[in-house]
Amino acid sequence: MLPATFKLCAGISYRHMRNMTGLRKNAMVAIHHELNRLAGPGPSNWISQVRRRSSLLSSRIEEEKGYSEEEMSYVKQGEDALQKAISILSEQDGWTIETVAANGDKVLSKVLPDIGKVFKLEVMLEQHPDNLYEELVGNMEQMGEWNPRVKEVKILQKIGQDTMVTHEVAAETVAGPRDFVSVRCAKRRGSTCFLAGMSTQCAKMPEQRGVVRAENGPTCIVMKPCAEDPNKTNFTWLLSIDLKGWIPKTIINKMLSQTQVDFAKHLRQRMANNVSMEMAHAC
Repeated sequence: MLPATFKLCAGISYRHMRNMTGLRKNAMVAIHHELNRLAGPGPSNWISQVRRRSSLLSSRIEEEKGYSEEEMSYVKQGEDALQKAISILSEQDGWTIETVAANGDKVLSKVLPDIGKVFKLEVMLEQHPDNLYEELVGNMEQMGEWNPRVKEVKILQKIGQDTMVTHEVAAETVAGPRDFVSVRCAKRRGSTCFLAGMSTQCAKMPEQRGVVRAENGPTCIVMKPCAEDPNKTNFTWLLSIDLKGWIPKTIINKMLSQTQVDFAKHLRQRMANNVSMEMAHAC
């Protein structure tokens, strides 16, 4: 359907066909149908369509004006992180359960070639995806206020609407001080929201003395409305981290799976506090 839609749209770009009302109407109907289909509820559907549309967007980015070579590199890295993460999430087989919390929050894991062990958090949150997107993307630099695992998040550079370079300082644990420099790609596809990322290099934030520069990625948070209640969110977080240093893998694996469970708990509390503050202001 997608190639046919593009052909139909291409047809109305010719002057002698542009005035053919029926053709233009058919093109608009086809585009509307295609966009609705991309935002449909089926998981296999949105995964494949996001991958395809990300590839199309990457081609379109080549034509954008005003980006420097460095900025274009960051944009492409963000797109690459999103596509890799979606590819991992699209594979349903081979996942092993790491932990299941009493409330049903679940962490699974899988070992992948060239990446290593990745973790996947699957939870249901009683918040609309738009509210979660605003908190995790719009208020990204405030994460240190509510997530004890994070000391600070700072946006170093923004490129367009979708891409940013960030510096994250992790709260000290048994692993010692760690920080990350990441490129992040934030997208909306219909009612589904994405926040993907991976490690990058940035001259604005060289490695700090006494702090280990860890690496992450591909990582991705996917927020999709529940089919039963669109005001609730199916929340998936793909996590891939190399903390560096001489830390036993068993300790790292336990730490990362617990980090995801704790993140869900603290995010719920943050969103509940936001609602309470909004109600207080309304009184």
